Amino acid sequence: MFIWICLGFRNWNLEIIYSMERTLVLIKPDGVKRGIVGEIISRFERAGLKLVAAKLVWVDKELVSRHYPDDRKEFIMGMGQKTLDNYKELGIDPIKHAGTDDPHKIGLMINQWNKELLSSGPVMAMVWEGNHAIANVRRIVGPTLPSMAQPGTIRGDFSVDSSALANEKKRPIKNLIHASGNKEEADYEISLWFSGKEIHSYKRADEDVMF
Repeated sequence: MFIWICLGFRNWNLEIIYSMERTLVLIKPDGVKRGIVGEIISRFERAGLKLVAAKLVWVDKELVSRHYPDDRKEFIMGMGQKTLDNYKELGIDPIKHAGTDDPHKIGLMINQWNKELLSSGPVMAMVWEGNHAIANVRRIVGPTLPSMAQPGTIRGDFSVDSSALANEKKRPIKNLIHASGNKEEADYEISLWFSGKEIHSYKRADEDVMF
């Protein structure tokens, strides 16, 4: 009985520690135009993540509207609140700067700018697979606001943009990249950008060493 309990606990613990996932990553037009697609891809590959789908696309407004729908209240509110937090940190009055301190209204404004940016040029769309891929990709990418991202992250190394500056210029934050925020979002976004035939399974040469 004691051995069975120990083995059961061990298997349960390994299941938590090791979780293969897939996540969507988009290098936005500002990243593509800056010529850093290869640098971004290499960072994910060096971390042990596996590229299982990729294509360069110039998306239409229909796809962009499905990727950034206005009815995702939690997502919209989150963007607005991050902007308000950034204003507070910088000592800026949001009403004078953005015309409102309502996080939902600010979020809708930002969402519209995001749509315009994503459809303004080619996007490198990718699906990455790996152990806890969703969280690990976001760790490598860094916080949404580049001005708050640490050196060593993609946003921390390649951008210093802030919501305050972006809102002042009436444009989206140029943060180079989008990465799915959770499992539900990843599943939805992958199916939105890729068909099943476009996603491939294979074994990396270093998998036996890494996992």
